Parts: sequence; structure tokens; C-alpha cells
Amino acid sequence: MQKRLKDYGIQIGTLPTGPLNKITDVKGVKVGHSTISNGDIQTGVTAIIPHEQNIFNNKVVAASYAMNGFGKTMGTLQIEELGTIETPILLTNTLSVGVTANYLIDYILAQNKEIGDTTGTVNPVIGECNDMFLNNIRKQSITEEHVQGALETATIDFEEGSIGAGMGMKCFGLKGGIGSSSRILTYPHGTYTLGVLVLSNFGEIDQFRLNGIQVGQVIKSNLPVTNPEGVKGSIMIIIATDLPVTSRQLKRIIKRASVGLSRTGSFIGNGSGDVFIGFSTATKISHENNQALQTYKAVHEDDLDQVFLATADATEESILQSLITSKTTIGRNGNTLYSLADYMGEIQLK
Repeated sequence: MQKRLKDYGIQIGTLPTGPLNKITDVKGVKVGHSTISNGDIQTGVTAIIPHEQNIFNNKVVAASYAMNGFGKTMGTLQIEELGTIETPILLTNTLSVGVTANYLIDYILAQNKEIGDTTGTVNPVIGECNDMFLNNIRKQSITEEHVQGALETATIDFEEGSIGAGMGMKCFGLKGGIGSSSRILTYPHGTYTLGVLVLSNFGEIDQFRLNGIQVGQVIKSNLPVTNPEGVKGSIMIIIATDLPVTSRQLKRIIKRASVGLSRTGSFIGNGSGDVFIGFSTATKISHENNQALQTYKAVHEDDLDQVFLATADATEESILQSLITSKTTIGRNGNTLYSLADYMGEIQLK
């Protein structure tokens, strides 16, 4: 059983979390991983599946935002233009975007015989971070079988930390990776859920803040080896909700991930790719034109403050979860990244 923030008595914000405190608290969302951890190969793939129906034929409202565009994400151009998403979202290392996209295309083609025949093509969505500190990224070790594994093992209660795409990641000079959190939203018109999943690979240890306390320098003084600094990393932030929103509203929501990102100590440096992708499962949009008007429900703009807060808090907690659940890892050239969990006894949080 992985120890998470709550096991250390740490609570981020005041809004209630979902039952698992993960992105999969949004009904229908599943997450799967495929991992390679073998000497100088420390990498993998993570899949986020928005809902259980055929997503190409039942698209959902989506939005993307590049806080800093030093990245190689695929698929956000069409998300921006059409405001929908039509495939699962896959995360991997920077040089494996191509093979990951190729398999995702095959995966969708197998489910939809009409693509490229009687209808158009498909827009695969791939996010990435550079794991070259621990992983020999030049070997391009990810294969289509790894991508398939991430998709086929997707589940509700998934593992965090050094797993899937997070296997080789570095965050604030420590071991980064996959982290997730959720918040419950309560309105007179209903109760909804917002969930966040991050792939963390950014930050300088001197800037690291844990629940508002600057602890990076204390951890740094206790590290056996101080890893090279700089903010040439990245973070992928995936945000899911069942709150009824338009694509424009959703873009406003996902921008608030930058608040949670900054709370942990990021100043979003020149070489950091900070890319956010969000979707709402509240409205399914048919691929086929049924010659009828499309019907949407959306919250009032005045309702957005609560979901803005939820996004900030869940993003902050997801980043911290990625650090606390990751394991100390030795990778390429003997490079070592230490888990935040190894240093919790050195930190004064009051």
C-alpha cells in the first residue's frame, strides 16, 4: 500500500476529496501504466481514458493550454480548434511520442472501421516529458506493446510515483513521476468531481515548497548527492471533470493549474514545458452529424470560482503525491534520484 500525503498528516486546501483522491473519482475515467525499469532504461507509458464508451464516436468537451510551450505534445492544435477530444491521452518520454502515437492510431482504427474510409482521420493526443537523467532516452525503448499494455491495464485505483511514464522523471531534484488528486464540487444544481493527474519533471530543489513551507534547502543539505540544477524539465497536467462546461470555460479552469504549480515552487522557467489538457465528461458529442441542433448544458460563470480553487488545490496535491509516492531510483550512468519520502523526517511542517 503506497503512503500518500494524508498518511503524513498533510491536507491541501479545505475542499473535500473524492473517495480515492485520484482523477478516476470522475466517473468513467481510468488510468493504466506500462513500465520499463532495467538499469539504464527507466521509462514507460501512462494512459488516461476519459470514459468507457467509444470515444471517437462519443467525443467530450476538451481544452488545452500551454503555460510554457517548451514541449513536444501532439494533438492540442485540433483540441484548440474544435474544443473536443476523441482519443485517450497517452503520456511518455519525449523521444517516444512517435511510436506511442502510431499505436494509439491503430487502437482507434481497430475500433472504428469508418476512419479514413467513409469519414475523416483521427487526432491522437500524446504528452511527454524528458526523462534522460535516469533513462537512456536515445535507445527509444518504448514499443507498441508497451503502449498497448498501458491502455489494456487501465483501471480506477491505479499506482502513482515511479510507474508508467513517471518511471524516469525528476522533480525539484528528487524522484518525480505520476501523482493524482481530486476535489468534490457542490452547487445548488448538483454535486460534481474534478480530478487531476500530473507527470512531474520540473523545478529546482532550492525553490521546493511543501504545503506552503519552503523545505527544499533542508532536503538539499541532507542529500548524498546534489543533482544538476535547472528547470529544463516539464510537467504534463491532465484535468478531468463531470461538471457541465463549454470548451471556453474549461480552458479558463485548466489555466488555474498554474496556481497549484507555482505553490510548489515552480517559476515556470524558460526550458520547462508546462502543458495542461482538460476534458469534461458531462456532454458526449456524436461524431456523426444527425442533422439536429447540438444540446449543451453549462454552469454560470459565477460558479467557476469553486472549480478554479479545486483545480489549484488538486494540482498542488497531485505534484506532491508524485514526489511522496516515488521510490529512490538508480538509472543511467548510475544517476540517482531520491524519494521525498526518505526525507520527511528531516522536514518541519509547522
